Amino acid sequence: MTNFAKLTSWLIAVWLVLTLTASALHLYRTGPNVPPIPLGIAATTPLALFLIWFASSKRFRQFTLGLDPRFLSWVQAWRIAGFVFLVLATYRILPESFALPAGWGDIVIGATAIFAGLKLATPEHRKSFIAWQLLGIADLVNAVLLAAISRLIEPNGISTGAMMVLPMSFIPTFVVPLMMMLHFICIAQATQWSASPRTGIGQALQSPSA
Repeated sequence: MTNFAKLTSWLIAVWLVLTLTASALHLYRTGPNVPPIPLGIAATTPLALFLIWFASSKRFRQFTLGLDPRFLSWVQAWRIAGFVFLVLATYRILPESFALPAGWGDIVIGATAIFAGLKLATPEHRKSFIAWQLLGIADLVNAVLLAAISRLIEPNGISTGAMMVLPMSFIPTFVVPLMMMLHFICIAQATQWSASPRTGIGQALQSPSA
C-alpha cells in the first residue's frame, strides 16, 4: 500500500502542475458566448479516471478504503474559504446567482467538516456521516451547474469568466474534482462499516479495510 501512497501523491502533484500550467496559458478561457468546454473537460477527466481506477483495481480500492475517513473529512474544512465567492459577488466580479449559493454552501461544509470527522466518522453514526458527505457533493454539483447556466439565468449579467483564469480556475479544475473524490471515498468506506457499536474509534475505522 505504500507504493500506492507514493504513486497517488505523485499523480496529484503532476495533476496540480498541469492544471496550473494550463491556466497560466489561458487554455481554459473561452469567449463570453462560448460554452466552457475546456474547463469542463479539465474538471471531469480526473474524476472519471479516478472512478475507473477505483472500479477496476482491487488493490487501489483497498488502498483508498484504508485511508482515515476522519482526515479525509477534515480536508474539506478548507472550503470555509468559500467566503471569497461572496466577496467577488460583492465587487461584481462573479454573478450572485452563482457565487452566493456556491459560497454559502462551501462555508457550511467547511465549518462542519471538523465535527463530521470527529463525531460522525463511526459506524454508529454511519447514516449521518454519509448524509454529510452527500451534502458536500451536492454543494459542489450545485456550484458547477449554476456556473454553467448562469448566462441563461442572467443573459445580460456578469459572466463567470473569472473562474476560467487564475487564481479562480484552480478551483474547478483541481479542488472540486479532488474534493469529490474524497467524498466518494468516505461514502464507500462508510457503506462497509458495521452498524453495531464498537468499543473505540480505532476499531471502528478499521472496518473499511477489513
